[in-house]
Amino acid sequence: MLHAALTPLIALALTSPAAAPAPEETLRERAASSISAEAEKAGLGDLPGLEALGSLRGADVLPPTLSLPDGFAPEGVAIGYGALVYAGSTADGSIWRGDVVTGRGEVLVPGEEGRTTRGLEVDRRGQLWVAGGPTGTARVYDGITGDEVASYQLVEPGEGFINDVVLTPRAAYFTDSRAAELQVVPLGRDGRPSGGARVLPLTGDLEIVDGFNLNGIETTPDGKGLLAVQSATGLLFDIDLATGATTRVAGLDDGALSNGDGLLRDRGTLYVVRNSLNEVAVVDLDATGASGAITGTLTDDDLDVPTTVALFGPFLYAVNARFGTEVTPTTPYDVVRITRN
Repeated sequence: MLHAALTPLIALALTSPAAAPAPEETLRERAASSISAEAEKAGLGDLPGLEALGSLRGADVLPPTLSLPDGFAPEGVAIGYGALVYAGSTADGSIWRGDVVTGRGEVLVPGEEGRTTRGLEVDRRGQLWVAGGPTGTARVYDGITGDEVASYQLVEPGEGFINDVVLTPRAAYFTDSRAAELQVVPLGRDGRPSGGARVLPLTGDLEIVDGFNLNGIETTPDGKGLLAVQSATGLLFDIDLATGATTRVAGLDDGALSNGDGLLRDRGTLYVVRNSLNEVAVVDLDATGASGAITGTLTDDDLDVPTTVALFGPFLYAVNARFGTEVTPTTPYDVVRITRN
């Protein structure tokens, strides 16, 4: 068994700057050199298990699932500094924080009646941004202490559905699944929320239809625009940050991303969670995000209506919302590790 003190070093090896989907041999070599060097600095060179650690694959070290509290009813997941992973509850807005390496965790932000947590995003300061769904709110928390940093009433309760959030260097952008608009919270130079929210009206190719409209949101590879999936139609849109003009991303057939939910981009690859299909579509994008092609599909036997994913080394972590399953105080929920191709 590996010594518990090695778990931060495992996280370091699997999330080093060299990380991208890599052959397992490359991953093992990187783990061996990174962990050995860091362990030596920390005075852990004589710990049992260190010599064998470099020969392990990430899949040998990390737990395949992370258990959330029973009855949690999650929807959003995010991974921040080191190996910290967060999941939010739709039932009461509480936020759970855990450790990808150990699998252990606890509730960081207690729930409140009338609150809900949908999409999550962690910024470079370790702040946790939360989309508040039908409450029309956005909230920002300190990812370490759980203290609330800021809150916004973006739309009146019941009039919109604040579904997901993405951050750029200048602002946080929230989707409203019931309207052709984004809610925008400006950021100061220090990355903290700065000033009141504004509305960015959306024009162009996007047409609002019955059901859920814009849901998951991400930045384009060149950082000059945004990408958002329309759940009801399975279409992906490129959004101009300055004007709000929407253009359908070329190269994708009608309905190709049906049941599209959370988005995650890693360089030129976009991962699109297709919730009720229990899969994640892999889309290769051009440099601007204007066109793309589906090049693969990821799935796992443990997926049960996943909604969003987060990135950790060569893995995705998908949270099982289990929509359609009755939520009771004993209903189990978890986050599932998926190996990227």
